[in-house]
Amino acid sequence: MGSPITLPLWQFYLLIALAFWASLTLFLVPSVRWFLRRRVNRVLERVDQKLHIRLQPFKMTKRRVLIDRLIYDPEVLAAMDAHVREEGLPREVALARVERYAREIVPAFNAYTYFALGYWLSRKVASSLYRLRIGTEDEAKLDEISPSASVVFVMNHRSNMDYVMVSYLAASRTALSYAVGEWARIWPLQQLLRSMGAFFVRRESHNALYRKVLVRYVQMATKSGVTQAVFPEGGLSRDGLMREPKFGLIDYMVRDFDTTDNATGHDVVFIPVGLNYDRTLEDRTLLASIPVEPSESGEPQKALGRMLVLAKTSRFLLRNLGLMMRNKWYRFGYACVNFGAPISLRAWLDEYGAGSPKTLPQEERFEVVAKLVGDLMDSIGRVIPVLPVSLVAEVFLARERPLSLLELQASVFERMTELDQKGAHLYVPREDRSYAIECGLRTLTLRRLVVETEGLFERVPAEEKLLRYYANSIRHL
Repeated sequence: MGSPITLPLWQFYLLIALAFWASLTLFLVPSVRWFLRRRVNRVLERVDQKLHIRLQPFKMTKRRVLIDRLIYDPEVLAAMDAHVREEGLPREVALARVERYAREIVPAFNAYTYFALGYWLSRKVASSLYRLRIGTEDEAKLDEISPSASVVFVMNHRSNMDYVMVSYLAASRTALSYAVGEWARIWPLQQLLRSMGAFFVRRESHNALYRKVLVRYVQMATKSGVTQAVFPEGGLSRDGLMREPKFGLIDYMVRDFDTTDNATGHDVVFIPVGLNYDRTLEDRTLLASIPVEPSESGEPQKALGRMLVLAKTSRFLLRNLGLMMRNKWYRFGYACVNFGAPISLRAWLDEYGAGSPKTLPQEERFEVVAKLVGDLMDSIGRVIPVLPVSLVAEVFLARERPLSLLELQASVFERMTELDQKGAHLYVPREDRSYAIECGLRTLTLRRLVVETEGLFERVPAEEKLLRYYANSIRHL
């Protein structure tokens, strides 16, 4: 029994590796899981007590469970059977496609990542780039929203920073779930966004089976009370103006709504959100993506190519990095977010006399949803903040000659009075209108959109498009 055993060296190393693996799986991994689960539960308890809109069980459900629920949803299975008949595919192949679509769409929400990492990161990024402000917020009406209602934040889309801004400012109320385009499906951004509750959408997909899977996920999330954030414009504003809305996602949320279901009293509540910036990070890139007017020969000119846009973006980043290293970098002015009065879908349908979208024929439902989205866009437009740069840019575009500081102040004061009378939401830093003009003028002169010559200020003709981009943000007012 006590005689030694001789083993080849490779077998000895193999035994050591197996022993280490057994120790890891039996002792270390369960301990780490217990420790992490304990910390996560503590964060969840602390966060759930502070939130105005609690985290829904659907959001906390394991991703694998949600994927299975989506795959075997009766409507999805019916669409899959139709797809099998049309394409002549084996049912197993179609089922594999459905699973791939479900895995692509369903998020993997992690509350610890959202409220610990996500909140910290969004706060750092937002506060380092902008002087971030909440302009208006009707606390009383927001607090009146029923806990059983599904809340949807609808907002204008000025910048990719919108995701960061609204998530940070709404973090005291709830955790938001965004629809994100295919541009973000890159490692590791995709994993981070998915862990923060984002679900991915193929914007231009005409695949009926994929659309059905997406529709059913949105409907399941909405009916389960998941708080969502939607950009009705469907993409970034390229010229500063509000874009024509697309009502795909809102139609998905609404089409299954039944006003006759009084047993649960479930409602969908839309909260209009207006965002504006003194400087949009992508402004030149967005303007460069607009097709140029036809040339004298009559041939349409193409927008700047991707490589040129990438070169401009890289130059912008390097320039600002150089300013930071020399301690000459300044934040990009003010960024302001306004929250409008909530709009109850149930109350809106009663007022409009539309009946239940669930029972309406498709064409009639589209008309109702188009009207709803139009009203939502009007509500968003009314709460878009009027910021210093937008006001000053608008005045320079309206004047052909150079202006003295006193003339500029008089013109901006006059415009402020007009907007006040129309009920627009002006953000005036320090409640000082002269200081607001100073802030807007300083930003424009630092960017060389406006130049000063012998005490007179005038716009730079070559930068008129950029000035108009910022003036367009309040043109609808």
